[in-house]
Formats: sequence, C-alpha cells, structure tokens
Amino acid sequence: MTTETTAAPKAGVAQVFWKYWLATTVSEVGSAMTAVALPLVAVTALDATVLQTTLLAATSQVAWLILSLPAGVIVQRAPLRRLQVTLDLVRLVAIGSVPVAWWMGQLTYPHVLLAAFVSGLATVLFAIGNTTFLPAIIEKDELSSRNSLMSGTLAVTQTGGPSLSGLLIQLTGPVGVLAIDAVSYLVSAVTLRTLPERKPAAQPQASPLQLIREGWNFVVRHPVMRPTMVYATLMNFVNAALVALTPLYLVREVKASAMVVGLVIAMDGVGALLGSTVATKVSQRVGTARAMIVASAFGGTLALAIPLTTSMTNVFFYGLGMAGFSFGAVIGSIMARTHRQTDSPPELLSRVMATVRFVSWGALPLGAALSGLLASATGVRTALWVTCASTLVAPLFLLLSSVGRRRNLSDHPQG
Repeated sequence: MTTETTAAPKAGVAQVFWKYWLATTVSEVGSAMTAVALPLVAVTALDATVLQTTLLAATSQVAWLILSLPAGVIVQRAPLRRLQVTLDLVRLVAIGSVPVAWWMGQLTYPHVLLAAFVSGLATVLFAIGNTTFLPAIIEKDELSSRNSLMSGTLAVTQTGGPSLSGLLIQLTGPVGVLAIDAVSYLVSAVTLRTLPERKPAAQPQASPLQLIREGWNFVVRHPVMRPTMVYATLMNFVNAALVALTPLYLVREVKASAMVVGLVIAMDGVGALLGSTVATKVSQRVGTARAMIVASAFGGTLALAIPLTTSMTNVFFYGLGMAGFSFGAVIGSIMARTHRQTDSPPELLSRVMATVRFVSWGALPLGAALSGLLASATGVRTALWVTCASTLVAPLFLLLSSVGRRRNLSDHPQG
C-alpha cells in the first residue's frame, strides 16, 4: 500500500515505533485482564450457564467473520491514526458500560453480550490497522525482530494481565476490572493521537468487492500463505475452545478461586513470552517452516497435560499445558506473520492481512461455540480432552502440506 506520512522525520521513526508499542501494550494489558473478568462477570454476577458462558466467548470473536474482509479495504482507504483513536474510544464506551450498568443495578446478560460484540467489531478494525502500520514504519529486515518484540510484549501482558486481574478481582470484583480496562483504551487513544497521520494515496477506481477479491485470490493461490492460513485457522479454533472451557473447568470442576484462574491463564503468556524470545534464533537454526512445525507439535504434546488436572493439588498440569501450547503457537504466528508482511505486495498488504484474519480468526467464535455444545452434551472434562487432543492437528496438516517440504517459508519446495 502506497501512503504518505506527514510530520515523520527520519530521526523520529524510532520514537513513532515506541509510541505505537506503548499504545498497543496499554490496550493489551487491559484486554488481557478482561479475558479473565468478563466470563467471571457472567458466571458469578449473572449466574450464566455453560452454554451462555461459551456463547459469550463466541460473541467476543464473531466480528472476525463479519468484518475482517471489508476491514482490509477500510484500513487501506481511511486515515489510520484517526481510525485507531476512534476505535479505542468505541471500546472504551462498550466495555465501560458494563460496570456502569452493574453499579446502577441494571446489568443483564444481553447487555454483556452486546458489549462483547461491539468491542469485538472495534478490535477487528484496530488489529488489521496495527498489522498494516508496523511494516510502514520500519525496514523489512527488522520485521522479524520487531514482530518478536511485539509478540514478546503481548506475552508479558498475557502473563501479567490475567495475574493482575485475579488479584484485582479479589479486591474489586470482576466488574471493577472491566472499569480498569475501559481506562486502558482511553490511555491508548491519547497516545495514538500523538502519532503522525497516515493519509492514503489516490486509490484505483475499483469497488470494495473487487479489492477484497484481489486480496483473497492472492492468498488462496499462494503456495505458502494458503497452507499457513489453514494452519492458523486450526490453531485458533482449538485455542478458542480452550479459552472458553478454561474458566468453567477451573471454577466448577477444580473449585479454583479467581486468583488461581488468573494465574493459570497467565501461563499462556509465559509460554508466549518464551516462544517469542527464542523464535528468531530457532528459525535461523532450523528454518522458518521447520520451526513452525516442530514448535507447534511440541506445544500440542504438552497441551495433553491440561486435562490431567482434577483438583487444586495438581492444577500445575493445567498451567504447564497452557504454557506449552502457547509456546508453539506464538512461534508459528511470528513466522507466518513475518512472511506475509515481507512477501505481500505493499498495495495488497492490508487486504492480505484481512483475508487471513477473516479465515483464521473467524474460527474463534466457532471454536468457542462448539466447545460449549460439546461440554453441554458430554461434560466439561470430556470436551477438554477432545480439545487438547486436537492441538496436534495443525502441525500434522502443515507437515503434510507444501510447507513440510521447505526449510524456510520463502524457499522452493524440496523433493
């Protein structure tokens, strides 16, 4: 995508990146806290059923099916800074409305669903904008290290956010944590407001559908991006199911407190942090394609430890499995994302990212919803076993695809 950036002198590029990093980090800390607090609001404050709780998780993610394809066109055509600031403010209002309604004694389950849905729509546009913005402010040869830094930072927020959320829930209740998340979106908006605006260049006279089709065709015809998109879809489907089942299993089967729930979920961030730390070195040693396959197979194997948790005495199995699965998933994510950012034509980048997000992140609500149906039919423990066994499907698919015949994603297939 060809753009012009106003008021961005060369010497200020690093400062622009760190402001981008700060805004993203603050927002992610709040969102990581909400990942624990929102389902606990449904379970504790509204006495939600198993199906209602997993439906809430699905509603938070269904926006990827609705908006991610047109999001690529919107991001390409809109002034990015103004768009990102507006989306942060939308999330501020959506999430902030939940504690306000609770304090007024008017909170209902449909209200929580609506807040999750609106916040999800804004998050889709915001995420696509973020992935498009990063390649525009740094050199291509820095993308892998910067993506590792962003993934590492996200891992830290995923570690600290749920842990902090568990602590704050003990002090303020889950509704109070949502108020803190709302403030985090305000801080992000104020920080983003200081960045230079990116104004899109003149666009060809093509309809939005034509633009969407161009991005879609590029991805599905690409020998590497297509299988890595399927891989990401399988990983996200399983991850969404695991995320939806975790608070239910820990609270109702293991009898864990909110603090323990937060600490266990935080292990996901520990694994992601470790994975992002070693991702570049591992890929340099064995190749980006092989790193994806080996790391995700290793993580899926460790995920089989999760259902071994039956009480508070062996809850560490759950944390170990969460960390292992996340370790493999984040390495695969860094490899695939960097490949898309470097091998996509600049004018197609936002639409390539939108296409991949539409398919792969569109699996999130399906994974959450189907895990709820399975848990309702067979029990939460059985559903958890099926979910954890499914973590090995994605690396197996990648191994059997054209990616399995490459050392690096950018190589020609071997054999």
